[in-house]
Amino acid sequence: MNNISQFRDAETLRQQRNMTTSQRKNNSNVKEGVVVNTFIKDCPECNVDLNDTYDSLIISDSIRLPKQLKEDKITTEKSLLPLSATALAVIGIITAATAFISRNAKISTKLAEEKWVPTLTRNISINDETAQAIFQMVTNPNHKTIKAGAGVLTLTAMAFMGKTFFDGFKEVWVKKKEADIQKNLQEKLINIETQSFAGKIQITRNMLSEKAKELSNYLSQEKILPNFGKDFNFRGNQDKKENTKLNNGISYFLLGASTVASILGLTYISLKNLNKTKTFLKEYVGNNKTTIEKIIKTTNDSTKNIDKNNLGYLFQSIDADEKYIRDVLKNVNWENTEKEDFIKSIIKKIKTSTVKVNPHIGGDGTPKPSFSSFVDDYRAYFYNWILDTDNKQFQQLFWGMTGAAAVSYGGKLTGDAIKEVQVKKYNAQTEIELQQRLVSTELRNFKSKKDAAIEPLIQEFHKQVQNGKPKEELKVMADNILLEIKNGPPFVYS
Repeated sequence: MNNISQFRDAETLRQQRNMTTSQRKNNSNVKEGVVVNTFIKDCPECNVDLNDTYDSLIISDSIRLPKQLKEDKITTEKSLLPLSATALAVIGIITAATAFISRNAKISTKLAEEKWVPTLTRNISINDETAQAIFQMVTNPNHKTIKAGAGVLTLTAMAFMGKTFFDGFKEVWVKKKEADIQKNLQEKLINIETQSFAGKIQITRNMLSEKAKELSNYLSQEKILPNFGKDFNFRGNQDKKENTKLNNGISYFLLGASTVASILGLTYISLKNLNKTKTFLKEYVGNNKTTIEKIIKTTNDSTKNIDKNNLGYLFQSIDADEKYIRDVLKNVNWENTEKEDFIKSIIKKIKTSTVKVNPHIGGDGTPKPSFSSFVDDYRAYFYNWILDTDNKQFQQLFWGMTGAAAVSYGGKLTGDAIKEVQVKKYNAQTEIELQQRLVSTELRNFKSKKDAAIEPLIQEFHKQVQNGKPKEELKVMADNILLEIKNGPPFVYS
């Protein structure tokens, strides 16, 4: 009886879903006691021969063991194989990395200058006001920066402690409301559990009444039973299985055919869209070439610089090749040296793989760190106010931004607390509604299992009646069937 408390029936799972650990233990102990009292302590000692035992326990002549009993899937341990594979994989990755580095060095030394990736300036952006205040105190220590930095640090500590207090207050309030919700849930679940329990008792009593009448008929008069043909070994109907397999095969074929057709259709649409894109690109290139020809026809000394910029942009936009550029510019009224320098600069720009970032944003390309600060924080206004206390706008900005931040956080905290409580209330109500709906499901499940346990015994009783077993022995079998209905699985616990 060591494992008797490990109950997993639907009734127990539903009862224990909202119980504490101690409640679950007590619930299991009660059921363990019911089983022990019913099937161990109250079992009378009967000295009967083997024939009486057959009748008492409704033992059939031959019942096959389930085929799963002989299944024994053995998995071999291969613990060394993963270790070996891991070690080889790590070494292989390192080898591949060294080969990549060697190849990269070889490629970089032979790469044309216009294909080089530019060097980077490492930008360190300080986006936290506390970090910005410390940075200013370290890099520019004076009376104002130290005073402002200390003020920001003090305000940060005050805000942190206030946030911690209100967060804790919210959690305590939500927990208290959750306890009230759980109590109400448990109160309402009592009625639902009573309905389920009473329904199972009623099903058992109904089965006792019906089966007692049925068995009494065979004991009170001679009656030959027909072959009912009922099969309770859960093999199912073979014809239905075959039909199901056939239907599944047809369904899989149709699904596969539909999938292939969909792929082909989508591929056709994709190719059609690509053709449309090529048409649009061709139209775009044609328009830009027309604009280039107009600029070349109207260019003169006064508009030459602007025309060069426009032509350079247009040539790059259509990714013009060298031959096209030279053909278009061969008749332009510029000096030959000027024209050649312009052509070379445009061709180099078109072939260049990368461009440098704007120095005002990314630095000048020197591989050294640069610092910048982009702060969106209410403490930044406090820092500015302390640096210049005479500026009343700084003061108003600080109080306005701080007040807005405090109200916003307080409102969010209150909204979150109310939302959590309301969600827990609705979840509890949903749980109640679900458990109420599951009562009928549990009762049908209970009756189905009860029928599965009793009908094979009734089948055996019918078989013994047809074999001409004496009524005295049939009565023993009938009594035990009725006892099995009352006390047999699935069990009903209080």
